[in-house]
Amino acid sequence: MGVERDNLVETPGQCGPSTNADGTQTEPAPSMTWKQRAQRLQKEAHVFYFACKHPRTPWYAGLAAACTAGYPLSPIQLIPSFIPGIGFLDEFLVLFLGAKLLQRIIPPDVLAECRQSAEAAEKQRNGKITSTTSTVAALAIAAVWLLLGVAAGALIAAYLSR
Repeated sequence: MGVERDNLVETPGQCGPSTNADGTQTEPAPSMTWKQRAQRLQKEAHVFYFACKHPRTPWYAGLAAACTAGYPLSPIQLIPSFIPGIGFLDEFLVLFLGAKLLQRIIPPDVLAECRQSAEAAEKQRNGKITSTTSTVAALAIAAVWLLLGVAAGALIAAYLSR
């Protein structure tokens, strides 16, 4: 195929693949922050979720996605997670290879359609987050914490004054 699908690319200000003028995807920007990388990973996970639910996705792609997502939660692992430094190396490797495999086995038109669905879902989710209900809930939680802090301070002051 003319478009290389296994290289996801971003510029520092965007979260998603970008293409050159000739239609090929470019390499990831080395100056991406960890936050941008995490947002990219979250977006790709959402794309793969939509792709696995898509009717034209092969059954083995869904199986590969389930195995990739389930490995970090599995008690049986190649390198135990409690080993400092390298304990999470196997999870990273499995997730990375699983994402590369899914990019190769999911048809390009399905992947493009699922990217659009993920974009639309993200826009809808961002619109819901800024609703008045969430603002009121955040203020109520902050008020409860403030009251608990004042009450705890008053109890400590009463205890120390004895």
